[in-house]
Amino acid sequence: MTFELTEEQLAVQEAARDFAQNVLRPGVIERDTKMEYPTEQIRQMGELGFLGMMVSPEYGGGGMDTMSYVLAMEEISKVDNSCSVIMSVNNSLVCWGIETFGTEQQKAKYLPKLASGEWIGSFCLSEPEAGSDATMQRTTAIEKDDHYLLNGTKNWITNGGTSKLHLVVAQTHPELGHRGINVFIVEADTAGVVIGAKEDKLGIRSSDTHTIMYNDVKVPKENRIGEDGFGFKFAMKTLSGGRIGIAAQALGIAGGSYELSLAYAEERKAFGKAIIKHQAIAFKLANMAMDIEAAKLLVYRAAWLKDNNMDYTSASSMAKLYASEAAMKHSVEAVQVHGGYGFVKEYHVERLMRDAKITQIYEGTSEIQRVVIARNIEKGHHYVPTLGKSAVSV
Repeated sequence: MTFELTEEQLAVQEAARDFAQNVLRPGVIERDTKMEYPTEQIRQMGELGFLGMMVSPEYGGGGMDTMSYVLAMEEISKVDNSCSVIMSVNNSLVCWGIETFGTEQQKAKYLPKLASGEWIGSFCLSEPEAGSDATMQRTTAIEKDDHYLLNGTKNWITNGGTSKLHLVVAQTHPELGHRGINVFIVEADTAGVVIGAKEDKLGIRSSDTHTIMYNDVKVPKENRIGEDGFGFKFAMKTLSGGRIGIAAQALGIAGGSYELSLAYAEERKAFGKAIIKHQAIAFKLANMAMDIEAAKLLVYRAAWLKDNNMDYTSASSMAKLYASEAAMKHSVEAVQVHGGYGFVKEYHVERLMRDAKITQIYEGTSEIQRVVIARNIEKGHHYVPTLGKSAVSV
């Protein structure tokens, strides 16, 4: 087993940490309070290559591996999870989905704009009656002469108000159930696309989350991704990779909570000594450190499996499930370590606690992750860290 990062990966990690601490941290509290979209920060992330990290250089991307992407997500998520979720959707879902399953024409037309940050993308799957059960699509795409006519409503769409490109999952052949679903590239300025009001959220408040309505939207046939009926498989395969990004986000929240708590515990004094010297606080930090290391191994292993073209379905669900629960648990503990200071915005930990909750919900709830893991166990795809194809290496 090897646990060493390459020089390139370490350089990405350092660059992301520097950007998060020096560019994102100033103003992050104000953006969160005002639900202010981080326009300038996202522009800089595009310039630095954070929005198209895994896209091939042929299409203007960084050509990096999943591990580098995870490291960058982790560092940025220690500070600003509104920025990291924008980054995650653009990288994991939109860019990866188009590059992996799109036509050459689609890749050449859209990936350079997405990878540079000129355009931001959104992934439109959830609906009022289709959340955890993604097969229950009510949005329809009826085939016409040279186009599809798209009608329906999508909920909880990250980047919904700012994205220039939507990947829309829709039912084309209702009689075929989930085998009749397709996914389409829809440009946001197409006639009939209506953006609803921005959601007022518990956490990730400066990212824009909207309902999007499609009213008789004409989608060219060449904008369908994959063969007819491939849409549900596209969504599941794309989400499986996306969960690695959200797992990295959760890992960053847990790590940020720990780092802030450690610094505070070393400075804050009670009963004549730093509170880190009190067993009650020291044990909290010990538990944080242990769970973060365990989460890190799961997240990094999932990234390694993906980079090595191995099955990462169960691994990504394990990583997201464990990391998101660690993020929630230890962001709450971070508030406790800070005492009264943890309850005010100035010390950052209350925001991390609010941000943590969504990692247990989007891109598959914790309950759905357990379903995925259990089904893989039933199929005989056990998590066995033995040598060979299932070797553990990060």
